[in-house]
Amino acid sequence: MEIGLPELLIILVIVIVLLGPGRFGKVLGEFGSGLKSFKDNFSGDKKDVDLPKASKSEGENKIS
Repeated sequence: MEIGLPELLIILVIVIVLLGPGRFGKVLGEFGSGLKSFKDNFSGDKKDVDLPKASKSEGENKIS
């Protein structure tokens, strides 16, 4: 049994009705970012990870 385009469209409509269009877009965005992360890790690319930088006080790095 193969799933064709009509079946996929019916499933998509059901999911949109259940989740609502706004929440559905958010779910797709999270899925896309997770898939991209998985693909990057699977391919072995070593990219710099965006880590939050520690905030430093103004007077901490001043040279006298």
